[in-house]
Amino acid sequence: MSEEFYFILEGTGVMEINGESRVVQPGDAILIPAGHSHTITARERLRFLCCCAPPYAHEDTYFE
Repeated sequence: MSEEFYFILEGTGVMEINGESRVVQPGDAILIPAGHSHTITARERLRFLCCCAPPYAHEDTYFE
């Protein structure tokens, strides 16, 4: 499992981590601890940088 870091570059959206939601906008930085469920939903065009440590592997992704 990877820890993830999102940095919002453009637009706004809603970030949900383990059922808690917050509006995100340019300049926001979000840490997603390894193993936590999360989604990000755009309200408009949304660009963000995603960094993972250790590097992301497709086996880390699952859908309910």
